[in-house]
Amino acid sequence: MYTAAVVTVSDRSARGERPDTAGPLAVSMLEAAGFQVLETLVVPDERADIRNALTDLADRKQIALILTAGGTGFSPRDVTPEATIEVCQRLAPGIPEAMRAASMSVTPRAMLSRAAAGIRGRSLIVNLPGSPKAVRENLEAVLPAIPHGLAMLLDGPADCAPESPR
Repeated sequence: MYTAAVVTVSDRSARGERPDTAGPLAVSMLEAAGFQVLETLVVPDERADIRNALTDLADRKQIALILTAGGTGFSPRDVTPEATIEVCQRLAPGIPEAMRAASMSVTPRAMLSRAAAGIRGRSLIVNLPGSPKAVRENLEAVLPAIPHGLAMLLDGPADCAPESPR
């Protein structure tokens, strides 16, 4: 069982003006997939706040999987990908590529997602959009592969492509 945390990035939710619905959905999906969700946070759309939350969860709390929800669009306040890229040491571009590809079958607007994913230390950070519908679509697209990635990150070499018997 891997540990996880969910960080909702929303000015309105951080101010208490709107309930967070995307974060709790991500938590329920993670728990259903066998993850142990240790922390949930709501932060405003501020680069420093996002960076601080991500680095604390990765460095101090050593959470294996950190999901963000929100801040991946075109609004000037949407800075989650930039904050994520700033704290990651290595990027994992296939994860957001897979999310966009899966979402494109639902809406052409999926191409507008600027979500990023990457590795900080021994933590995988993945950006999700902010709407519950998009959280479900995007997480369903990548969640089945994430435990394998975490196994490689945390447990060492994993058998990526076992040889077939000869």
